Amino acid sequence: MRLRVASLPTLVVCAAGLAGLLVPATAPHAAVDAQAELAAALAAARKEAASKDSDRARPARGTALDRQVLSVGRGDTLMEMLTGASVPRDEATEAISALRDVYDPRKLKVGQRVTVLFEPRRGAPDRFVGLEFEPEVARSVSVARRGGETFQSAQVKKEVRRELVAAEAVIKSSLFEAGSAAGVPVSVMMAVIRTYSYEVDFQRDLQPGDRFEVLYERKVTEDGQVAGEGDVLYANLILSGDATPIYRHAVRDGRIDYYNRDGESIRRALLRTPIDGAKLTSGFGMRHHPILGYSKMHKGMDFGAPTGTPIYAAGNGVVEQAGGNGAYGNYVRIRHNTEVSTAYAHLSRFAKGLKRGARVEQGDVIGFVGSTGRSTGPHLHYEVLKAGHQVNPKAIDLPTGEKLAGRELQAFQQTVRNLDRAYREAKAGMQLARSHQPAGEDKGCSKGMIC
Repeated sequence: MRLRVASLPTLVVCAAGLAGLLVPATAPHAAVDAQAELAAALAAARKEAASKDSDRARPARGTALDRQVLSVGRGDTLMEMLTGASVPRDEATEAISALRDVYDPRKLKVGQRVTVLFEPRRGAPDRFVGLEFEPEVARSVSVARRGGETFQSAQVKKEVRRELVAAEAVIKSSLFEAGSAAGVPVSVMMAVIRTYSYEVDFQRDLQPGDRFEVLYERKVTEDGQVAGEGDVLYANLILSGDATPIYRHAVRDGRIDYYNRDGESIRRALLRTPIDGAKLTSGFGMRHHPILGYSKMHKGMDFGAPTGTPIYAAGNGVVEQAGGNGAYGNYVRIRHNTEVSTAYAHLSRFAKGLKRGARVEQGDVIGFVGSTGRSTGPHLHYEVLKAGHQVNPKAIDLPTGEKLAGRELQAFQQTVRNLDRAYREAKAGMQLARSHQPAGEDKGCSKGMIC
């Protein structure tokens, strides 16, 4: 049920930040020999084949294997693709069965390219001998005929190094849009927004002209392909001229958190906003009710967002209620301690497995925005209850997390120095790369980058 950015082992930035620490991802030792044999069996096909983009490529004279490159379409199954490529059904079944040892064929995505290999035979149909594809940038899988009729599968994982990437931008309308314009991946921006949700009201605190900075990991294969993003190591929101930097740091017992420059965890008991990128449409207090037509106390906060937008648990706790609740529609209430609870209303649906008595952690997805109950449109109605009574979420005193001291604080201060230096050097590299762009191609500057 949990959807969140996974925490990776602590990065020793001083050594890895600029050198690009290699983090090899290898297959289990017992499978190395088999993988090597299978790779060798398919080497001729890869070496001598014509373009991958051709639908049917006939190799030069003397080549051992032919290949067909198939593209997964909407609704396609691997069985349909293989039989459509003239692979006998019984052999396709055996090959798919072998593939399941390393990959679930049901996870093939639209647009995925699968190479099917055949052995040419004079005077007889080509013989199906295997298939191969890359389900991920850093991983390839294959199935090959071994001996007579047996098929065996193998997978090879490419070595991945971690690079540090710096980005900065001016905020014109929203933090998310500024990050996208600066080329920051969606997963990184979501992590930044979620982390700052403890401290920042994204509807009221951000103003046009504010800025942000971020330093994050990018995973790159040895052949230069981007394989994904790692952790956000440093971020800084400059709001109305005031900087609010945060640093990722691991304490001695292995716990990882984000701290401000003074070594105070920015984590609070409750998130300020339990939803990403939503617009505050109604605050706590008296208002003219849009449906009832008269003034009525609004005992929560409304966040307008498209139907299906994920809603997060504002804090750790136990689900007290999950179901229909009159004008609230689909409703969730979470008890965080003996005094404080939070409630979430008008949900379109609940997260899988959410039920009364379930334990949730801060940041878990508990449901999705909807317009059930008495509602004029899709939005989240969010309440904070203290001793059973709704209180203004903006006014409640939320205790902060831990504050580092002693040796822990000294270690953190070293992390701050390392990350500040890593950001400066990564930023310098970014600017150097930009300065070498041909005239007219400095696209970053025209899309919000600070140049």
